[in-house]
Amino acid sequence: MKRTLATFADSQFNQSYVVFDRNAKRLQRDRAAAKNDGADHRTVDYLRNEVAERMIERLLDVKRKYESVLDVGAGPGHFSRLIESKLTNKILMLEMSERSLHRDPDSEFDVPVVRIHADEENILRVIEPSSQEAVVSCLSLHWINDLLGALIQIREVLKPDGLFLGALLGRDTLFELRTALQVAELEREGGISPHVSPMTDTGDITNLLGRAGFTLLTVDIEDITVKYPSMFELLEDLQNMGEGNAVIGSRHLLHRDTLIAASAAYQALHGNEDGTVPATFQVIFLIGWKPAAKQPTQ
Repeated sequence: MKRTLATFADSQFNQSYVVFDRNAKRLQRDRAAAKNDGADHRTVDYLRNEVAERMIERLLDVKRKYESVLDVGAGPGHFSRLIESKLTNKILMLEMSERSLHRDPDSEFDVPVVRIHADEENILRVIEPSSQEAVVSCLSLHWINDLLGALIQIREVLKPDGLFLGALLGRDTLFELRTALQVAELEREGGISPHVSPMTDTGDITNLLGRAGFTLLTVDIEDITVKYPSMFELLEDLQNMGEGNAVIGSRHLLHRDTLIAASAAYQALHGNEDGTVPATFQVIFLIGWKPAAKQPTQ
């Protein structure tokens, strides 16, 4: 299944194309952040922490200091806690999961933080237009229904010549898991249902950034491959990340024998020589600028 970007309208905040159950996603994130008082959630910070490290390198390349930085889909602050006072005076953390937003204390941040409990699909309800010098988003936008509308809102809250820096999961993320589940379902149940969410690719996102009104675009892609003892540890970590399936109408539960068959297919199709299995997270990094009168052209 693929997110069909052609169905997006150019008008702002069109919500007619709904793939993801946002309330289900919020509940997933809340449960993950609350489990064992946040301990299990912290053990799976490794993916977002790695992406945040790669994002901060890109932010440092810009050589600016910002009055404030808005972190959209901030979670507990994987990216925000890397920002030092030499970069900004204040961070606004916007996150729809209240438990995730308040998981970690202010003492873990170098810069004062303001926590905003709100849905990333409705940024303009809580952030004033033309109020931010920089907006960042670390692995949250792939759960947005109207991605174009969200990008337009991000552009709207930026000041002229404001920076948007983001990272989201791309289409080939977890292709190993996807193929293993498909093989097992076809074999055991005679059909397939989407269990890995549909995602975008570099061509789609470049097009959307342009349609949203950003200029001086930079889009690149990097794969992060993580080894797991088996498919079951991967599924457990995805659940603890709050990254479970939230596609509307999909079947969330699989029969036990189908899962066992999927694990065997995963090992047979993709297994490493040491007995582990790889999981690929394809990360799309994007940079765009809000147009300004004296901005250079590409």
